[in-house]
Amino acid sequence: MTAAPQPKPAAAPPSRARRAARPLLALAAVAIPTLYVAAVDPNTPGHYPVCPVLAATGWWCPGCGGLRAVHALAHGDLATAAHDNLLVVVLAVVAGVLWSGWLWAALTGGRAPRVRFGVPQAVLLLLVLAVFMVYRNLPVGAALAPPVV
Repeated sequence: MTAAPQPKPAAAPPSRARRAARPLLALAAVAIPTLYVAAVDPNTPGHYPVCPVLAATGWWCPGCGGLRAVHALAHGDLATAAHDNLLVVVLAVVAGVLWSGWLWAALTGGRAPRVRFGVPQAVLLLLVLAVFMVYRNLPVGAALAPPVV
């Protein structure tokens, strides 16, 4: 008669440090280029390439002023960041809230916030980008255009 197989011991749950590794690596992936933009001022010509949309059309694209906004945010200047690119500031806040929820879930063992991004969300995002681009290039939306350097 053979002995019944012994059940395998349950694996220990991952440690807090191991659970927090992914959110912290994501933070590092964003922080390293942000530190570079904080140190190398995009308001000084010659450090970064010119936007191809601006060069080709003369229109501010949705990303124009984004590096300047990140530079201003890194230096704690929210008003300048919002003037340079309001969309970047809003997206930074949204990303920060989502990242905080992800880190909190990792530290507490809870569920990370789920973000669903399908076709309807992609269409909405493209629509927001298009409206932002057109509006900031109209005289009425000139306050949303970054300063000319």
